[in-house]
Amino acid sequence: MATDIGGLNVVRTRALRRGFGERVVLRDIDLDIARGEFVALLGRSGSGKSTLLRALAELDYDVPGSGELTVPAERAVVFQDSRLLPWIRVLDNVILGLRGTGAAERGRAALAEVGLAGREKAWPRELSGGEQQRVALARSLVREPELLLADEPFGALDALTRIRMHVLLQDLCARHKPAVLLVTHDVDEALLLADRVLVLDEGRIALDQRIDLERPRRHGDPAFIRHRSLLLASLGVGADDLHEEEKQAS
Repeated sequence: MATDIGGLNVVRTRALRRGFGERVVLRDIDLDIARGEFVALLGRSGSGKSTLLRALAELDYDVPGSGELTVPAERAVVFQDSRLLPWIRVLDNVILGLRGTGAAERGRAALAEVGLAGREKAWPRELSGGEQQRVALARSLVREPELLLADEPFGALDALTRIRMHVLLQDLCARHKPAVLLVTHDVDEALLLADRVLVLDEGRIALDQRIDLERPRRHGDPAFIRHRSLLLASLGVGADDLHEEEKQAS
């Protein structure tokens, strides 16, 4: 049900369940996300992360389920693939579906916010992967959503581009103040960006951790390392696994 909850929260679920046949993917999820709060969602493959995101986006109409779900009507989704339409130009992709005489002006302003002023008439194929994701962010934020849902939006980008996109996303969220749910496999990404990190395990929230670290956050900060160790442990990654990973990387 899309509605305005009122008060501090824009997302509320109670006993939320989703399944495919006999397989239950989400089990009795109770979740609140406050206005302007940035929440990262971690979990191993198959834990139900994308299923939860699709439920909050109300894109799972074909998936059987039950429970209470309340989300705002104004919401936007960013996927790992930018999902730009290749046959229309960048500005038209950004304002696709917007109505009103000021749509083009709003679209240009959104592109300027993500550093793509002057690329309004470019075709999507002329952009790099990072630039395409910038357009996807502009397309989502031009609608001023109360809730931004992001499903591994930086997973296909190289390391340097990801760092730039992290900074951009932080700046945009500080400016527009949507509630955010970011699905990611990257523990460091979650710690760098989020106010709060959830770990999903076999369809249940196994950990709900507040990240009270000053920004900008640094990997070498002892508090960052403690949070990282806790999250990795909750994901079933132990010290021996990390040691083996470091050996393989060296």
